[in-house]
Amino acid sequence: MIATGLVKTSYPKEDITFLLKDVSEVFGESTLEERENAVRAGGHYAERLPMEYRPSAEYTKLYHETVEATKQRLGFLIGLLTRRIALNAKTEDVVLVSLARAGSPIGILVRRYARQVLNVDWPHYSVSILRGKGIDENAMESIRSRHPESRIQFVDGWTGKGAIQKELTRSVRLLNEQKALDLYDDMAVLADPGACAVLFGTREDFLIPSACLNATVSGLISRTILNDQFISAEDFHGAKFYSDLLEEDLSNDFVDRVTASFSETLKAVEDAVAANPVTAERTWEGMKEVEEIGQKMYNERDYTLIKPGVGETTRVLLRRSPWKVLVQDPAHSDVQHLLVLAKEKNVPVEVVPELFYRAIGLIRSGKEI
Repeated sequence: MIATGLVKTSYPKEDITFLLKDVSEVFGESTLEERENAVRAGGHYAERLPMEYRPSAEYTKLYHETVEATKQRLGFLIGLLTRRIALNAKTEDVVLVSLARAGSPIGILVRRYARQVLNVDWPHYSVSILRGKGIDENAMESIRSRHPESRIQFVDGWTGKGAIQKELTRSVRLLNEQKALDLYDDMAVLADPGACAVLFGTREDFLIPSACLNATVSGLISRTILNDQFISAEDFHGAKFYSDLLEEDLSNDFVDRVTASFSETLKAVEDAVAANPVTAERTWEGMKEVEEIGQKMYNERDYTLIKPGVGETTRVLLRRSPWKVLVQDPAHSDVQHLLVLAKEKNVPVEVVPELFYRAIGLIRSGKEI
């Protein structure tokens, strides 16, 4: 029997509502080889799930050290991002829609800052968006029906070369044209190293600790699933809840530790908001480097094989076995976890001091997973 309810999560219900169908009991993970073969045969990457990476003791220790070292900076950037969202929206009637799953913890933190510091209660949902498939239209129609007049603000964790921003722009245009949902594509992200978002905390390519882990820092939610054996045209996109990882779950630990730093950064946030504009232009600067690398290292112009930025490189190492990782400075604190993962997976690391990004992951030529 196919599951019909919403997926469970380890986050408190007041923090987030995942509009994702629960397929925990009927959907299993596939090996890397199985997924690659399926995609090469014409399937989509969201039709199968990768195996969840269980971090080593060394990697987990490094993660905790990173959270401790960056929590105050994260609190500042969350505050700055939240203030910019509020100023840009020009209304207190805002609904946050984070893009599952990297955007989910960032959306929670933005909601908490808005409530604790700005004294506004912004509802927060998380929905699926998939490259080549777009955003979950059923989920967006559901949100708009619940909040017919609200300013809907999309939230994600970081940008790489801008593929999700482009997907969101396309989806927003279609939903506005076909269903008159009155959406905006001004996605808000904590870090925008690719310069492809207009609302951001920083454009520096730095390590957001929630990028270090998978489900265990994302409410124990899997990557989102769109497979017609389990997801009908009337359903939300699907996801699994990893109940077997409850003892390893750090989802609430992460958002709680960053939330505790909000009070320490209030003045710095207000000073930064006063000194900087609310939004900035998209320059797509990072894509220029991706194109150069693609021309040098790949015969085909398949830029999906190039994953720029610390966050995207982390994801590649967690989900794939890339043939090489490029780093700007191997001594920098933001890439230490990448060096650990690369060593564990026997992936060579090349130092390229002139990189625009702090790190780039390179996937073997062929269809991407």
